[in-house]
Amino acid sequence: MLIGIIDYGMGNLRSLENALRMVGANCVVSSREKELANSDALALPGVGAFRDAIKNLKPLTNFILKYVKRGKPLLGICLGMQLLFSESTEDGSYQGLNIVKGRVVKLPPNVKIPHIGWNTLLLEKKGSSLIEGIPDNSYVYFVHSYYAIPEDSKVTVAWTDYGVRFPSIIQYGNVYATQFHPEKSGEVGIKLLKNFVKLCEE
Repeated sequence: MLIGIIDYGMGNLRSLENALRMVGANCVVSSREKELANSDALALPGVGAFRDAIKNLKPLTNFILKYVKRGKPLLGICLGMQLLFSESTEDGSYQGLNIVKGRVVKLPPNVKIPHIGWNTLLLEKKGSSLIEGIPDNSYVYFVHSYYAIPEDSKVTVAWTDYGVRFPSIIQYGNVYATQFHPEKSGEVGIKLLKNFVKLCEE
């Protein structure tokens, strides 16, 4: 099992690589299409502003879209999840990858922003293979100021409450994503990554 971790200059790549290796995956961290193309699955991490991220990702956009269209698995993490959506309202209006229809908007003003720290997962689709063996109300680690609103709520696997109820895990066909950082979420995060590797193998 080889997972290609997309390096576009905006992600905590090494900690994700270490976590994936811990659950038995081989990894290649690269910004080069040729090196990523042989992967059995892709991971799209991300930290920072949507505008900069989508700009940096532009050279790989067509490759990612074709990869997903072929039915191969992709896991978006944090900003990497938001990039999968149609558009973001972070400091303007910017088009995303449009793999998942919906918008990215700012957390409400009645809570401390950014949302940093541990919060719970409220499981919606308990049959999803991505969350197999993960109990409801498990704690995971977040760092974000914006969240995604999918047009179709059926893509939501788990919710989290923080001034608003937002999707913290989504699944759209062969595309999976988490708003939290599984590589920073202890045993629960490791279990989720293990599940992702397992479903990739299947």
